[in-house]
Amino acid sequence: MRHPIKATIVIGTRPEVTKLAPVALELRRYRKQFRVSLVGTGQHRDLVPQHLRPFRLRLDADLGVMKRRQSLAEITARTARRMDALLAEDPPDVVLVEGDTTAVLAAGLAAFYRKIPVAHVEAGLRSGDIYDPFPEEMNRRLVGGLAEIHFAPTASARQNLLSENVPADRVFVTGNTAVDALLIAAKRRPERPAVPAAALRGRRVLLVTAHRRESWDRGIREICLALRDLLQRFPDIAIVYPVHPNPIVRDQVAEVLGRQERVHLIPPAGYVEFVDLMKRSYLILTDSGGVQEEAPSLGKPILVMREKTERTEGIEAGCSRLVGPDRKRIVAETSRILRDAALYEAMVASSNPYGDGKAASRIRRGLAYHFGLTRRRPRDFGGPAGDQVG
Repeated sequence: MRHPIKATIVIGTRPEVTKLAPVALELRRYRKQFRVSLVGTGQHRDLVPQHLRPFRLRLDADLGVMKRRQSLAEITARTARRMDALLAEDPPDVVLVEGDTTAVLAAGLAAFYRKIPVAHVEAGLRSGDIYDPFPEEMNRRLVGGLAEIHFAPTASARQNLLSENVPADRVFVTGNTAVDALLIAAKRRPERPAVPAAALRGRRVLLVTAHRRESWDRGIREICLALRDLLQRFPDIAIVYPVHPNPIVRDQVAEVLGRQERVHLIPPAGYVEFVDLMKRSYLILTDSGGVQEEAPSLGKPILVMREKTERTEGIEAGCSRLVGPDRKRIVAETSRILRDAALYEAMVASSNPYGDGKAASRIRRGLAYHFGLTRRRPRDFGGPAGDQVG
């Protein structure tokens, strides 16, 4: 294989920025081996550049696939069609995609149709239920079938891939790049805090993220009602909730929590600002995948407001608990953690099983090995990580 290797990195949503920015930075450090282009799909168009900025990155192309109220089928078709045109114009040697969004599946499919190798970052996560999370579980399974190179974050994810007959020499255990991004962002101070310090002083802060599609019908409202209950039980807490701009989410949150005291409903924060919020929080309640991976490095207990999680390592390590989008369960588990200092400290003391900040380096070395730039295969991430970020 000639070099430098032309690598196209596809970024669809805001969380993909934080997972792929460390990879882009790492590959660009090795310019004799790699030439990198960043392609956005147009999802989260206002948020993606904002989240790229702390990494001093910008998109090289934007597919512009989004329009109001389009279906998943429409997103898939538009992304595949526009990605295909981009690949035809300047074919890369490899397309890197991350995670489980519909855009990831469509971009991977477009590359597969042109016989361009697909490298899947965060490969091998499985919940065991094709409809939960929806459509992410099926997306990542299908991408797993398309991919030639699989960068699994943990040994458990690797085992999932092997059980699906993915060849062992195509799987690299790297740790999760979310931890790499967190370590970069945690060293920086936000230009302006998402919530002023004075507004939270003297309070135990509950940081909340909740927006998943499977919770739209009932779960978001249940979550908000649980938060309202907790405000009544615990006068010393404050809730910070960066609210997703989707009107289905936004309207339900505003209806239940919009007039509550000690609740700060804010727009989605920039990445450095969000990491700052995590650092200032006492407890994190989330339905996000990335937050489950990041919070342990900050020593923050997590309650996962989903019925299933593909990130079971945190449950096993004791740093997170699965409560579902259920009002009673959320209130009961949150109350227990807020009242039981020993339980809280045990969750804080748990090591992060998701990464050590070197995942992007392992991905770069894995690509170099796969394309014959080096004969040395990178050692797998062994986890769990050690020290927490202060």
